[in-house]
Amino acid sequence: MGIVNTPEMQIVFSDTPGVLKPNYKLQESMLAFSESALQDADILLYVTDVVENPEKNRDFLDKVAKMTIPVILLINKIDQSDQKQLGDIVEQWHKLLPNAEILPISAKNKFGTDMLLARIKDLLPESPAYFDKEQLTDKPARFFVTETIREKILLYYDKEIPYAVEVRCESFKETDKRIDIRAVIYVERESQKGIIIGHQGIALKKVSTEARKTLEKFFDKHIFLETYVKVDKDWRSNDKELDSFGYNAI
Repeated sequence: MGIVNTPEMQIVFSDTPGVLKPNYKLQESMLAFSESALQDADILLYVTDVVENPEKNRDFLDKVAKMTIPVILLINKIDQSDQKQLGDIVEQWHKLLPNAEILPISAKNKFGTDMLLARIKDLLPESPAYFDKEQLTDKPARFFVTETIREKILLYYDKEIPYAVEVRCESFKETDKRIDIRAVIYVERESQKGIIIGHQGIALKKVSTEARKTLEKFFDKHIFLETYVKVDKDWRSNDKELDSFGYNAI
C-alpha cells in the first residue's frame, strides 16, 4: 500500500499482484487478493501495456466489466507503439471493458501520469483521511528489507530462480547510527541454493552488497546486513509455509 498526501487530499493505492491463472497455492493466494480489490476499492486501475494479449485474463476481466465503481484502464508503454497499433489496442480493450475509461500512458516517460492523478482526484469520494498525513505506507521496516533483497535477486539471476525465492527478515536491530539485519533467502531446491550463492559466494555477496547500498539510502543509516540461503522444499505449494510468509493472510 502506498499513500499519496497533498494539502487537499490523500490517495491510498493498494497494489495487487498481477492477474494470472494459478498453478500452485501461492498463485491462488495472489489471485484471491487481486479479486478482493474488486470489492474494496473506490476506483479500479487496471494496468496493461501494448504487448499484453487482452484475452489472457478473460475470466477476471468479465468480473471487472460487471463492476459498478469507476474503472480506468491504463495502457502503458505507448512509447513502444505507433498511432495505428495503439488505436487497434484501444479498440480491443473497449470491446472487453466497454464501461472503462481508457488512458494510454508511458510511465517511463511520465506521459499521461499527471492526467491520471487529476482523474483519480475527480473520481474519489470525499471522506476523512484514513492515515496520518506523514505516513507513506502501511508496511513495517522489515517489509522493505525483504523486498529490497528480492529486487536484487530479480535483477541479477535468470528468471526461473527469483520466482522460487522468498526472503524472511529474521533480525532487525536499530540504534541511532546503524541497523543490524539478518535475512534468510529461501529456495526450493539445493541446485537453486548453489546458484544463489554462486562460485565462492560471489553471487550472494553481490546481492547483499547492492541490497545494503539501497537500504542505507532508504533508512539513511549505516546497515550491517547478513544474508543466508536455506532450502525449503515446495514452499509455494504448502499452506503452512505460505501462512508463515504472510501470503494466506492476504
